[in-house]
Amino acid sequence: MRISVELIPRGEAEVLADAATVRAALPAANTFNIPDLMRFPLRSWDACALARSVLPAAIPHIRAIDIPPGDEQALGDTVAAAGLTEVLVIKGDPPSDMSRHTYPNSSEAVIQRLKRHHPNLRVYAAFDPYRQGFRDELAEVDRKRDAGADGFFTQPLFDLRLLTICAEMLRGTEVFWGIAPVLGERSKAYWETTNRVVFPPDFSPTLEWNREFARAAVGLISSLAANVYFMPIKVNLAKYFDGLLDGNSA
Repeated sequence: MRISVELIPRGEAEVLADAATVRAALPAANTFNIPDLMRFPLRSWDACALARSVLPAAIPHIRAIDIPPGDEQALGDTVAAAGLTEVLVIKGDPPSDMSRHTYPNSSEAVIQRLKRHHPNLRVYAAFDPYRQGFRDELAEVDRKRDAGADGFFTQPLFDLRLLTICAEMLRGTEVFWGIAPVLGERSKAYWETTNRVVFPPDFSPTLEWNREFARAAVGLISSLAANVYFMPIKVNLAKYFDGLLDGNSA
């Protein structure tokens, strides 16, 4: 079982400090994944190259809409030169700064072109059970597989029943199941409004509820012989991770 933690690439010093905190508080972690965020100058693959000094594996996120058609080979070369062997390709949200140039790429198109130029690169795609109906989301899964996707990272889930249903849908596929702490009513409202999340009736936006859910989810994911990634946004890393998986079979 792989346990990945998502880091925010605020800067080189911040990435290294957060990576060290994760290693100390969550010894079971063996991978980092890092999004490519336009508000920061540090690119995801450069941040991953730094993070690999703390844990051996790191997976950069690639935003399809940022890649000029024909630049996939150069991007793959850059990723390989950083010592990285895996990437996660997402479509990407349009930038708030409309002067920033983006491209009408689908994630499937970028996955296909990356795999054509770099067949040994392991490429993951996104799975989100909240954004549309299951039938449409599974049709996207099939298109991404056909494009060459080797596995999937899911939108964070907050309900073990939904996780079980989705695991049946993705049976036979390598999956990193997402877990994210949601603390406070404003954060809960953001996830409901922006990400269309439906929280279970017993959900509470407290650190205690989120830690208990994480323990239960990791136990279930472990029984599925799958992987997990944590997205610890706006939370104290040490408080969230300290002792989190003590006694867990993962």
